[in-house]
Amino acid sequence: MKTYYAKPGEVDREWLLIDATDMVLGRLATQVAMILRGKTKPTYTPNVDTGDFVVIVNADKIRLTGNKAEQKAYYSYSGYPGGLKETSFRTMMEKHPERVIEKAVYGMLPKGTLGRQMGKKLHVYAGPDHPHQAQDPRPITLEA
Repeated sequence: MKTYYAKPGEVDREWLLIDATDMVLGRLATQVAMILRGKTKPTYTPNVDTGDFVVIVNADKIRLTGNKAEQKAYYSYSGYPGGLKETSFRTMMEKHPERVIEKAVYGMLPKGTLGRQMGKKLHVYAGPDHPHQAQDPRPITLEA
């Protein structure tokens, strides 16, 4: 019996729809990262992108546990002295709630070209509507 290794052309991809209403950010992000990597499939191969496409709706209804909603901050650095910008979780949720989930999931993906390829399969929307109706995404519920 030989070990099966998936080839990039042989991967069967599926579109999955996740409703993020009242879900905890970190728990959602870990499960979505596993789906994007393909670890939920029996044909998982570490060096091949075997994951599925994921559409997340209602990103503005995500929640955090404990005091993280007041304490969590996002940083960006321009590369210049004094160029460190800090954005609070509350401000990020008001302006761009989809970026909160994207940053959490991207941080859990591999770094490099393979991780960027996996990250392109994630689509996050703040409200309940999304433009991927033609792909007929299958709704799934994740463990809380």
